[in-house]
Amino acid sequence: MTLLEAIEARHSVRKYTDKPIGKDKIATLRAAVEDINRESGLNIQLVLDEPKAFSSGMWKYGQFAGVRNYFVMAGPKGNEAEETVGYQGERLVLLAQTLGLNTCWVGLTYKKIPGTYSLREGDIVHCVISLGYGTIPGVQHPQKPAANFYESEGLPPEWFREGLRAALLAPTAVNQQKFKFILHPGNVVEAKTLFTMAGYAHVDLGIVKCHFEIGAGKENFEWA
Repeated sequence: MTLLEAIEARHSVRKYTDKPIGKDKIATLRAAVEDINRESGLNIQLVLDEPKAFSSGMWKYGQFAGVRNYFVMAGPKGNEAEETVGYQGERLVLLAQTLGLNTCWVGLTYKKIPGTYSLREGDIVHCVISLGYGTIPGVQHPQKPAANFYESEGLPPEWFREGLRAALLAPTAVNQQKFKFILHPGNVVEAKTLFTMAGYAHVDLGIVKCHFEIGAGKENFEWA
């Protein structure tokens, strides 16, 4: 499965079976986490066979069930770090999808379990990503018109339209999709957040930028 195919296949999944993740897949995910942490300065950690984070309290609101594995998306504070969390976390989400696993970004409806992960000085837990074999593959949310999400002088080129198409398939907090891509001269693309009361706008921006890059092809443009 390619990353573009993973973008098409990925849907948020909140209910999981008790099927364990195979050792080879765990090794692939751990190696990816190590590479991403080294590259980005984040402190992402993979927690396995830990059911308590989704066993009480707010998990009911999020309708989660059977969650025993998750990524802890930890790192420094600030908008830049939040965008990095979104971008790098979505790389893990799409990798998991290529491995036949399901995921869901989780902002509030989980409990932090002491001893399951470690934080460096200055780190915070921005969110987690549930991981495992879903009871169902999930469903696609209805999409808004692509014209709502970009600005361009005239019709944008095909690579831009493909990037936008991939971005519109990205998960965002409560499906808010508060982002816009602006095409500037010289194939320079600006990605910006829009006002939201739901929060997580910068995490969402990192997620949609990850999708846009894959759809558009990094060789076709530069970020502003």
